[in-house]
Amino acid sequence: MDSPFAKELQTAINAIQQAAKLSQSVISSEDKGVVEKDDLSPVTVADFAIQALLTSSIHHVFPSDKFVGEESAAELRENTVLLDRVWSLLQRLKEPETESLCKLPTSPDEMCEMIDWCGNGKPGGSESGRVWIFDPIDGTQTFVKGQAYAINVALLEGGKQLLSIVGCPTIPVGARAPITNDTTDPARRGSIVFAAKGYGTYVRPLFAETSEVQIQKIEPHAETAAPQDLRSVTCFNTLVSGVDDAHQVIVERLGVEFPGCDLLGWVPRWVTLALGAANMTVWVYKRRDRSAKIWDHAGAMLLFEEVGGKITDVDGKDIDLTVGRKLVNNYGFVAAPKALHARVLQTVHQVLKEQGKDHLLASA
Repeated sequence: MDSPFAKELQTAINAIQQAAKLSQSVISSEDKGVVEKDDLSPVTVADFAIQALLTSSIHHVFPSDKFVGEESAAELRENTVLLDRVWSLLQRLKEPETESLCKLPTSPDEMCEMIDWCGNGKPGGSESGRVWIFDPIDGTQTFVKGQAYAINVALLEGGKQLLSIVGCPTIPVGARAPITNDTTDPARRGSIVFAAKGYGTYVRPLFAETSEVQIQKIEPHAETAAPQDLRSVTCFNTLVSGVDDAHQVIVERLGVEFPGCDLLGWVPRWVTLALGAANMTVWVYKRRDRSAKIWDHAGAMLLFEEVGGKITDVDGKDIDLTVGRKLVNNYGFVAAPKALHARVLQTVHQVLKEQGKDHLLASA
C-alpha cells in the first residue's frame, strides 16, 4: 500500500503477528485463564497480555499517541495468580528474533499501567489527536472454543478512522462464503486485513515468511453491487442483544439467503464484509438504550467502507466514534453497498413497523 502510514502499519502488523502467536498458544492450553467481567462477558489471560503487548509496542514507536482498549488491570491487581500468568505469557516473546518486532513491558507494574492506559482511555472529539483503539480478542466466547476470533487495532485522529489492521488467525486470505465461527485455514496462515482512509483495503497472510508474503488489494466490490448481489453476515441464535426474528425477515425480504455468513464477533463480521464473502449486515438491538462498544467497530468498519460500503445506525445516522467508550449516539447498525444502503434501511424500518416494533425506531 502506498500511503503516508507505512510506519504505523508495519508497527501494528508486527505487534499483531506476535499477539496472534500468544493467542494461539493459549488456545492449545487446557486452562485458558477465563474470568468474568461485570457485564458477564469472558476475558482470558490472552486478552490482558495482548492489550499490554499492543500498547507497549506502539507506544515505543509513537510515544505521544493515546490509547483506548477493552480491558483494565483491576482484576490483575486483585488476583496475583492471574497477574503472574499474564506476565509469564508475555515472557514467551522474550526471544532475540522477536525483539525487533515488538516491545514488551519491563515489569508487571508497567504492564498493568499500560493496560490501564487503554482501560481508562477515551477516544475524544475533533481535538483529541491520535488515538489507538484495541480489542485484544474480539470473540472471546468463540476463542476459548478454538473457533473464530480477531485482534483489532485501529488508529483514529480527531475521532475519525485513519487506519484499520485486523489479525484473523482462523480466516484464510482467500476465504469464501459462508464464513462461520467454525471456519479454519487449512494452511494455518490466517490473514491480516488492513486499510488506510482513502487508500483501499488489503489482505495478506498473518503467518508467513517475509519472502512469501503477498499483499493483495481487495477490489471495491461493494461499489458495483446490484440488488441481486446482496449477501448477508450476521450472528444468529447466539447473542441475546439482537432481534433475531426481525433480522431474518429483513434479509429474506431483500431476497437474500439467511443467515449467510454467521459469526459471533463483530470484528470478524466487518472483515467478512471487506473480503466480499458478504456485503450487508443489519443489527437491531432489543432495547433503544443498548449501545455498542467502540473497540468492536472502530477501524474495522473502515475495511468495508474502503471497498464501497456505507455504514449507519438503524436511524440512518453516521456512526459517531467521538462520544466515548460506548457509542451512545447510535442505535444498532445497517451496512450495505452505498447504492443499496437506502433500500436496506427502508426495509429495516418497514419490517420493524410490521412486527409491531415501532418503539425501536427513533420516530416512534
